[in-house]
Amino acid sequence: MMADAIVTTGGGKLRGASNGGIRQYLGVPYAAAPVGERRFAAPEPHPGWDGVRDAIDPGATAPHDVKAFPGLDVIPLIGSGWVKGEEFLTADIFAPEGDPSGLPVMVWIHGGGFVVGSKDAPVHDGRSFARNGLVCVAINYRLGVEGFLPIPGVPTNLGLRDMIAALKWVRANAAAFGGDPDNITVFGESAGAMAIADLITSPLATGLFRRAIIQSGHAAMTRDIAVMQRLVKKLARLLRISPDKPGFASIAPGDALDAIAKVSRPTARIDLRDAKGHEPVFGISRFAPVHGDDVLPLQPLEALKRGAGAEIDVLIGTNAEEMNLYLVPTGIRDKIGRLLATFVLSRSQPGARKLLKAYGLGRKGIRPGYALASAMTDLVFRWPARRFAEEHRGRTHVYEFDWRSPAFGGALGACHGVELPFIFDTLACTTGPQGLTGESPPQALANRAHRLWIDFAKDGRLPWAPFDRETRQVYSVLEAKPDYEAPMPAAPFLP
Repeated sequence: MMADAIVTTGGGKLRGASNGGIRQYLGVPYAAAPVGERRFAAPEPHPGWDGVRDAIDPGATAPHDVKAFPGLDVIPLIGSGWVKGEEFLTADIFAPEGDPSGLPVMVWIHGGGFVVGSKDAPVHDGRSFARNGLVCVAINYRLGVEGFLPIPGVPTNLGLRDMIAALKWVRANAAAFGGDPDNITVFGESAGAMAIADLITSPLATGLFRRAIIQSGHAAMTRDIAVMQRLVKKLARLLRISPDKPGFASIAPGDALDAIAKVSRPTARIDLRDAKGHEPVFGISRFAPVHGDDVLPLQPLEALKRGAGAEIDVLIGTNAEEMNLYLVPTGIRDKIGRLLATFVLSRSQPGARKLLKAYGLGRKGIRPGYALASAMTDLVFRWPARRFAEEHRGRTHVYEFDWRSPAFGGALGACHGVELPFIFDTLACTTGPQGLTGESPPQALANRAHRLWIDFAKDGRLPWAPFDRETRQVYSVLEAKPDYEAPMPAAPFLP
């Protein structure tokens, strides 16, 4: 990056860098550092600075620990791990050079199971959107214990509160970067998408964005506060502290990462099922937003039914084989037997045996792991996304990303996260022998997918009809056409 690019924000002047038609400002604080008394407090405005602040380094991240996937390079997808530092409630901003105004704004919220990830992972580099005439913002937020554990004496949903603070900051400062504060689209994947689906229904986020893109996410992955107290107590026992604010405040940031890893193991003895025996996160993460507070007064799906978020245009979708990311590199899909597959699913889902039979378990030629992968893809991601589309009272379009990665001999397929390098037009970082997209992913598909997201963010345009319960139009990104999609076998088993 070559020339200085100075802008004036509400906190003071920022010096970014400009090159190749793009200005970028990295590590810009949208809230005060969450340290000391602010560590377990709702986000507060940043006090600002004197003079010109350099914004050329991405800076710190929330404490988290990145684990390797067998045979798959995950660094492009979730970053290289924890970058230590106090000030990590920050944003990266990418904008076109010159002196534009009124540009559409896109705000990216990263995924990572509410426990890992950052705004700086290479796969979601926002420069591609800036190159096409938009302002793209990517944010960090608190994770794990600090962000998504309802500790007695601590405000709930601190991670969601961080996102709301970031969106307020973007709305207040968008014009400084050439953006239109009244044309903001928030988009995210996985946990980031789940958070966005929740925020659509939050009274605290009303008016902060006009459109939302929900990639492999929906509104069903929240827990009761009372259920999450089991996790609070479990972690407190592992850390040998009291299960309250003073206890967790006595543990230095980052020192709970080993305990998080222990409770996250499939063998961990922790029951997070609700009164009906359903675990809405299916064990993928122990951490998730809670409902029943001022951020999410109602379970979000119930809030949608009552009209929450009807003013927001939504693009929501999933990948055709989401669970392959978790079950193929680990070898589980090929190795697991019938009894173990049933047991694994029964820990999250009532009627597991009957459900797996609906996906072919016991049928000749269908191996147990394949039935489990198909069932969980629909249970965890695809059907809840369709339920969101059914209940959202505003305009809602549904897509399916169905290009199959050739990685792992073609077994990885249309797995969780595979759409990201296409949406951001960053295929180079996931291409290679251990890359998510294999050796030669199709650039033409990236051009198409990237353009769909751009057009929707600009003015809501999409080349297919909205979703409704009768016509059930779902757009195949690979085939570039919509078609009727029948209800899935998982439908009778979920709310």
